[in-house]
Amino acid sequence: MLLESLSAYGARDTLASLPDEVLHYAKRAVLDWLSALYPGTRISPCRELVAAHAEELGVGRSSLPGNGTTAFPATAAWINGSASHAPEFDDIFRDGAYHPGCPVIAAALAMAEHQRASGRELLNAVVVGYEISTRIAAAMQPSHYRYFHTTGTVGSLGAAAAAAALAAPGKSAVMGHAIATSATMAAALQQAFRSDAMSKALHAGHAAEVGVRAGQGAAHGVTGVADILEGEVGFGAALATDVRWDSVLDGLGERYNITRMTQKNHGCCGHTFAAIDAALALREKGVRPERVQAIEVKTYRAALDVAGYPDPSSAFEARFSLAYVLAHAMRQGSVRLAAFEPHALADADTRALMRKVTIIEDPQLTAGFPSMRAARVAIVTDDGARHEHFAPYRKGDPEEPLSDADLNDKFDELAGPVLGASRARELREAVWRLDTRDVSDLALASDRPAG
Repeated sequence: MLLESLSAYGARDTLASLPDEVLHYAKRAVLDWLSALYPGTRISPCRELVAAHAEELGVGRSSLPGNGTTAFPATAAWINGSASHAPEFDDIFRDGAYHPGCPVIAAALAMAEHQRASGRELLNAVVVGYEISTRIAAAMQPSHYRYFHTTGTVGSLGAAAAAAALAAPGKSAVMGHAIATSATMAAALQQAFRSDAMSKALHAGHAAEVGVRAGQGAAHGVTGVADILEGEVGFGAALATDVRWDSVLDGLGERYNITRMTQKNHGCCGHTFAAIDAALALREKGVRPERVQAIEVKTYRAALDVAGYPDPSSAFEARFSLAYVLAHAMRQGSVRLAAFEPHALADADTRALMRKVTIIEDPQLTAGFPSMRAARVAIVTDDGARHEHFAPYRKGDPEEPLSDADLNDKFDELAGPVLGASRARELREAVWRLDTRDVSDLALASDRPAG
């Protein structure tokens, strides 16, 4: 059965001396996740979750970075996973329409701290969680994404694999039962994207928590169903159509998907990135926002469905409004955290430019989803000239990855205001050396807001 093969791989790589390149990319993933986590601790739903679980805090060894306290592993994974997804700066596995970092690393960190694990053990667990879940996610697309948020569904399986790797290193039976148990508890609906609620961020936290509980339970004898993935009424049958299960084991343990992640360069929905990049390319060529008469965006269907808010009234809606983030990018040259402050959302010139944006589905680009994330942008200026740019992929995608220096800058920008520049720099350097030290050396539970 598929689960048996996945578990055998996971048990092996939990204890393996992974290639230096793979470990390096695992450190990149951890640093990028922390970049998303720290600003997420300052906004909803983290604030509400910390208040809701106040009586559970200050116990256990699993940290709540940015909140200066700890919790038991499942609670920490729930809060950290949700917080890291909220700012929309988390990583993406493009082929799976999936953000693995939020569920997998939140679960792995909570378990690593609980188990007093080494940094290398944490990194191995992260790799195992990424490799198993990204392959399942890719096999279920594009049909799964029509109704389900992959980060909350498949993310549960990745979190369970990572948790089991730390709870029972090298034990394939434990990993199999953990993944199986998490599969029957996985949940996350696309409808959560379509209102200004906190549910979308909670999907990642739920997946992380489910993974931790499944991993801990399996380590103590809780069993799961062996054919839960490909069974006739199992995970694939219920949540997708035409699942390509035969592709899941292709290259597993040889070609590592963690080396092919997309790290976000913009602080909004990833479906908007290609259009933003195309607009910024035209801006760099001299197209000025005050001279724009019309903007036409042709892109794939999911971008319209998920990022189609025409008149956003909140930061959440703005992050999922292609028209807003494109107009802001044309005016300001980037889409960072400041794009979603009240003064930016209310800017009259940005709003006026938004009304000039038309978004159209391109069937050819839709057919390429999810492995292709492209957009064509055409801008007509007041002299009648038409300026066009095609972005076949996004900055941060494997074709144009963010460098280590870019990730350092991203961490400093996003985590620095929360931690203070000195502590942010210290933590960043510690993450790059994580394979040579213990997880406890990161001292994440001591991190409180700067100042």
